[in-house]
Formats: sequence, structure tokens, C-alpha cells
Amino acid sequence: MDKVQLTPKKEVFNFCRPYIIAEIGSNHNGDMALAKEMILSAKDCGVDAVKFQSWSPQTLIAREEYERNTKYNDNPKKHFGSLRAMCERYYLRPEQHDELKAFCDENEIEFCSSPFSYEEVDMLERLNVPFHKVASMDINHLLLLRHIARTGKPILLSTGMATLTEVDTAVKTIEEEGNHNIVLLHCIAIYPPKYEDINLRNITMLQQTFEYPVGFSDHSFGFSIPLASVALGACVIEKHFTTDKDLPGWDHMISADPAEMKMIVKEARIVADSMGTFRRRVSADEEAKKLKFRTSAVATHAIPKGSVLKLEDLTAKRPGLGIPPNKIPDLVGRTVTRDVAEDDVLRWEDIR
Repeated sequence: MDKVQLTPKKEVFNFCRPYIIAEIGSNHNGDMALAKEMILSAKDCGVDAVKFQSWSPQTLIAREEYERNTKYNDNPKKHFGSLRAMCERYYLRPEQHDELKAFCDENEIEFCSSPFSYEEVDMLERLNVPFHKVASMDINHLLLLRHIARTGKPILLSTGMATLTEVDTAVKTIEEEGNHNIVLLHCIAIYPPKYEDINLRNITMLQQTFEYPVGFSDHSFGFSIPLASVALGACVIEKHFTTDKDLPGWDHMISADPAEMKMIVKEARIVADSMGTFRRRVSADEEAKKLKFRTSAVATHAIPKGSVLKLEDLTAKRPGLGIPPNKIPDLVGRTVTRDVAEDDVLRWEDIR
């Protein structure tokens, strides 16, 4: 499908105005007041949707990983205590999903989330999210993909860490459940990635390999990379969002702040609108401008009526109201039908 109806109000396709998602993720830090502040800030930036993550300490991580990560010494702003303690602090409880979904509805901004288990898919279905976002880590979790596909909802499929074969297998798994509402998201699952690893041309590759729209899930600093993706036709932009990069937590540092997100929203739409078509055409405004900005055949000196024109009698100057300059060679050897003054613009009625 070259087009996907992502929400009731938004159809996406390659080179459309991108659907822009502010990925709040876990940047709310378990604080519902902060989560709501971020929602309102994201709406003020002009994004189409805010996205959260739907997981719990039980559904996301196994015991042995918790046991390996009982203490952190690297960055007290990013990590505190143990991995289990952070997960307990940062996960969204089911009732908090209800609260944030209602808040988004009241403030007329789309609520969406990434489910990490069957239970969380079902919870998001109860909330009637418009689509499901599959995180890169789950592209090979084919049973989860089948469960999501059976909802019939559109699926944003992040492709970070995946080989092309794994992407193809994931797409076919979703299709086998009768769901063809897929948007692929090029993604590099490093926070932040090295610029030389971002490989934005993969957007073009995915467009050419699969018959689905392609977007971009970005983890880079700033706004230049997501804007470049729009020039390659990205139909969805997902960007981590925070109200303050200096807040403690996992992803604030690599997130866009309000100033950056406003820039992404504004400039992405300008870039998309300017991409146009592969077909060469001259606009009506340019056609009108030809009359002033193109040149015409002009006499280099006074030429008496009846004179036979020589090449040195002619040059080209603005405006483009007379005989075009590419016709000057055709005028040589022809006769002028009136007295021509120096610098006169020549017209066809002046020649026989």
C-alpha cells in the first residue's frame, strides 16, 4: 500500500507533509504533572501526536538483567539506584494511561504508545489508540507482531538493529494476519548515533524495497537530521521530546526541547511543500516573470528602414517582450520594416 490512513484525519504516503510525533516515552519520570506539561508543550509546538511507552517492570525485563544492574556509577542524571528501581519509578500504570489519554482528548492532541506485551496491546486497544508503534527491539518478536496485526490498526514498525531480512520477515508476518496498514520507520537504535551511522539513504532503499510508506524515528541531536529525512520523503517523523534537557532521566539529553521541536514542525512542512514533483514544469508565476527577466533582440545602433540585418546589428537585453535571443541567428539577412533606433527591442512585425 503506497498510502496508509494513519488516523481518521491523516493519510500518510511518501513525500507527504510528515505526521510528527513527540516521543515523550519515559521522559515524564513517573510524574503525571510533568507528563501533562510535556503534552501541552508538544501541542504548542504543533506536533500531531504525543507518544508514550507501555511496559511494566514485569513485562519489559527479566530477573537476570535486573540482577546484573543493581548499581550505576556512570551518570547520576541518567541513572539512579538499580535498574529495577528506575523501572518502578518510570513506568506508566494502567490508570495513568487512562488519565493521559483523557488529557490528550481534552486538549485535542493524539495519544499513542508503544506496547511491549500482549497485555499492553490490549490495554491500548481499550483506549482506542489510532495506531500501534512497534519499537525496534520487537521487530523479531513475531508473536507480538501477529497480536498487534490482528487489531487491524495501522502499525508503525521501527527497523533499528534489524537486517533487511528481518524487516522483510516482520512485514510478511503482519501481512499474513491480513493487516497491510504498515508504515516502516528507518531508525538507528543508538542514543545518539554517530552521524556516519545514520544512513538516511536507507529511507530511499526501504521505499524502493517495500510497497509501504517510510518514515524516520530519530535519536540524533538537534533538528538537521529529521529535516533531511523529509527531503528524502519521510512521511512520519518521531522525535524524543522534553521540556528540559537537563532533567534527570534516560532520554532527556538526546530529546528535542520546545524550541527545537517547533523548528522541526515548521521547517518539515516547508521542506515537504517544496519537494514538488519529478515532472519538469514552469509555474504560472515563472511564466509571467519571463516577460521581465528574459531578454529580447535589441538593436546595437540605429538601423534605417529597409536595411538587411547583420549579426553585429543585434544584441540581447531585458525585457522578454520581443523576439527571443535564440532567434537572433534567424534574423541575419532579413530586412527591417521600420526605422529602428539604437536600443530598440525588435518584434516580429519589425522584420520581413
